[in-house]
Amino acid sequence: MRIRLEQIAWARSGDKGPNSNVGVLFRHEALYRWALETLSVERVGAHLARIAQGGVIRYELDNLRALNFILKDSLGGGGSESLLNDAQGKTHGQALLQLELELPEALAHLVDPLPAEDL
Repeated sequence: MRIRLEQIAWARSGDKGPNSNVGVLFRHEALYRWALETLSVERVGAHLARIAQGGVIRYELDNLRALNFILKDSLGGGGSESLLNDAQGKTHGQALLQLELELPEALAHLVDPLPAEDL
């Protein structure tokens, strides 16, 4: 089944110098285990290619059921150096939550439905 990441996870993002980071927290252990195999650096990098101009690094936080992505060179030098609208990276988490993925039917019961206006 086709879903958006926002249906199975939450995200929080922020700035780290010229880079931003996006923490993705999964609502269930089974979804996190699936995401370990599916939500790769390559997939996130392709989805956020216009943002993460220097590549992506991924960290796994098993105890939190979370993945943390560092989006390198995503802030145009950082908050005080950049002319970007979001030089602190606060919207990068929301951008990642829009990623569409194919979820196995066996996990379908763990998916939150989208609001009617998003269908």
